[in-house]
Amino acid sequence: MSATTARPAGIPVTQRLAARGIDGLTLLAVPAALFLILTFVYPFLYGLNLSFHPKAGGALANYATFFSDPFLYDTIWKTLAIAIPATLLNVVLSIPVAMRVRLMRRQKLLTTILVIPITLGTVLVAEGLLTYLGPRGWVNRVLIGFGLSDSPIRLIHNYWGVMLSLVISGFPFTFLLTLSYVTGIDPMLAKAAATLGASPWTQFKQIYLPLLAPGLAMGFCLAFVQSFAVFPSAVLLGDPAGSSRVMALAVYELAYEDYNAPLAAAGAMVMGAVQLIVVASVLGLRGLFYRGPVGGTKG
Repeated sequence: MSATTARPAGIPVTQRLAARGIDGLTLLAVPAALFLILTFVYPFLYGLNLSFHPKAGGALANYATFFSDPFLYDTIWKTLAIAIPATLLNVVLSIPVAMRVRLMRRQKLLTTILVIPITLGTVLVAEGLLTYLGPRGWVNRVLIGFGLSDSPIRLIHNYWGVMLSLVISGFPFTFLLTLSYVTGIDPMLAKAAATLGASPWTQFKQIYLPLLAPGLAMGFCLAFVQSFAVFPSAVLLGDPAGSSRVMALAVYELAYEDYNAPLAAAGAMVMGAVQLIVVASVLGLRGLFYRGPVGGTKG
C-alpha cells in the first residue's frame, strides 16, 4: 500500500469522526435510533407491506374490504365519537385545575394525587369503575338511597362507561403538560395587565390562553392518541358489539378471531392514518390561532 493511501497515523478516531461531522452527541443518538427502528419503523413497514398482500384479490383488496363493510368502517366514527369528546374534556378540565394548583403551597402533594390514575393502569381503573358504577355499585346505592332514582342508572357496558374511563385515565397526562406550561408563564405579565385594568377573564384570554396554546395542542394530541387506541375500557366497560366497538377491537378480532392478518394490518394502517390526520389538523390549527400574548407576533 502506498504512503498516499495509508490511513494517517496518530490521529484519534474521535477526531476523524468529528472531521466527518460525527461527534459524541451524534453517537449517543445511535442506540435511540436503533431502538426506534426495531420497535416502530420495522413493525410499521412490515404491517404496511402485509396489508397489500390480501388472501384474495389485488393489492388494495384489503382496503376495499375495510371501507365497503359497514361493520368495519363504522368503527372509525365510533372511535372518534369516544376519543375526541374525552380528549376535549380532559384538556378543558386541565386548565382551571392547573391554574389553581400552581398557586397552592402543597403543589407536589396535590399533583401526586391527581396523577395516581397513571400508576393504576387502564385495567385497574376499569375494574374500579365496575365496582363504583355497577347496578349495585356505590353510586347507584347513593342515588336510590336518597330517593334521586327509583332504579339503578346504567353507567357501564355502554358509551358512558368507556368515556368515564378515558377521562379518568387520560386527565393526568393533559394536566401535567398544562401545569408545566402554566408554571412557566411569568406571573408579572398578569399583574401588569391587572394594573392596567384588565379583569381576570381578560388576563386569561389575552395572556394565559395564547401562551398555553402550544401546550394545550400537544396535550390534546397525546391524550387523543391514547384515547383513540382504547381497548381494555371498550371491552370491560363498554358494549364491544355496539357503541364501543372501536377500531382497536375490530383489528384484534380480524387478527385473532378471523385469522386474517393482512386485513387486520390494513385496519391498523387506517387507524394510524386517522390519528395522523387528527393530530396534524390540531397542530395546524395551533399555528393559525397562536399569535403570542396581548396581540404579539406569532411564536
